[in-house]
Amino acid sequence: MRHDRLTVLTALEQQGVCPVFYHADPEVSLNVIRACARGGARAIEFTNRGDFAADLFGELARELQKTDPDVVLGIGSVVDAGTASLYLNSGARFVVSPGLVEEVARTCNRRMTAYFPGCGSVTEILKAQELGCEIVKLFPGSSVGGADFVKAVLGPMPWTKVMPTGGVDPDEASIAKWFGAGIVAAGMGSKLITDAAVKSGDWAGIEAQVRKTVDAITAFRASR
Repeated sequence: MRHDRLTVLTALEQQGVCPVFYHADPEVSLNVIRACARGGARAIEFTNRGDFAADLFGELARELQKTDPDVVLGIGSVVDAGTASLYLNSGARFVVSPGLVEEVARTCNRRMTAYFPGCGSVTEILKAQELGCEIVKLFPGSSVGGADFVKAVLGPMPWTKVMPTGGVDPDEASIAKWFGAGIVAAGMGSKLITDAAVKSGDWAGIEAQVRKTVDAITAFRASR
């Protein structure tokens, strides 16, 4: 299954939550990724952390293409075009940065791949949109104005699609606050995929937590 840019954007908006995850052990990583997909979040951000992360990513992407072709595996924490190219060649279906990196946007556009740059101001959001980014990552979400910032931006720029990472929790109150402000999705890391669950190998628990979060987002949207 070839996941093009439109497929990726649609999957991410539909599930509403993008699990953000890294683990150095490929078996653990595969179990977590599959648990997230079973829980309803098949678009997952694996983060670029440390030495040989690209080798690990390639191994995961190759395996998942064989066993779980519906999984949409993206790469996060990318800050330069060379790294973006490396991961695109290793099967990354979307690229995420902590900040807005123009050369990464251009690299992804050449490959028709979704790019979600971290933005913390209206100027950065406008620049990202000019560079062809459909969804901007608000980062760090709670530190750059939170849900109120999102609401304020959408007033004059209602076409803006925001995905905060940092500050959105997998509970109904947090979901209502952020999605009520107008976000299209949220990146969630250790609150969604807890260290305790990973350490104990509680894949069913991770699946249940992801499912609960996806369902809560779906329910909130339906109530609007």
